Amino acid sequence: MIQLLDKKLTRGILATLLLTGGLSLSSQIYAIPSDRNQPITLEADRATFNEKTGVTTYTGNVVIQQGTLKVQAASIVAHLNANNKIQSVVAQGSPAKFQQQLDTKGGIARGEGRNINYNAETGIIKLSGNAFLTQNGATFRGENLTYSMSKGDIEANGGNKGRIQIVIPPSAQQNMKGVRD
Repeated sequence: MIQLLDKKLTRGILATLLLTGGLSLSSQIYAIPSDRNQPITLEADRATFNEKTGVTTYTGNVVIQQGTLKVQAASIVAHLNANNKIQSVVAQGSPAKFQQQLDTKGGIARGEGRNINYNAETGIIKLSGNAFLTQNGATFRGENLTYSMSKGDIEANGGNKGRIQIVIPPSAQQNMKGVRD
């Protein structure tokens, strides 16, 4: 468990914990609303905050939880803007992972990759390094996956490692059939 060393570190930690509202696959649109009202827990071996650069770094088996949202990584680095709001977050691991329940019926979104980059200004999440994303039974695999939280678009590419793989469950295939006909 991290130890809070001073008020500056505490402020950096609190600002970084705001990432839990944005790092999830689609928390602004689809996640359980009560997640934002749940307490946030963070565990790591070490935490540092640089007030001049606005960079907060967590290292050593980092686990952040808020409601149904869970983020796990070897390290998480958060960059704050001039207003002390999250600008970007980078989670790294072998792999870095996140998951969140999307609705009260139990649908869970999961993602992983060696790197998970979240840009708070654009609402874009990039998973890279053997990336995987699953939501409502559909799965996406590729070297790189990009998800736009505002548009709901997913882009997948195989990079130098080759092709991508997308699996669409039968229920989604039926829903798409009416659109194509």
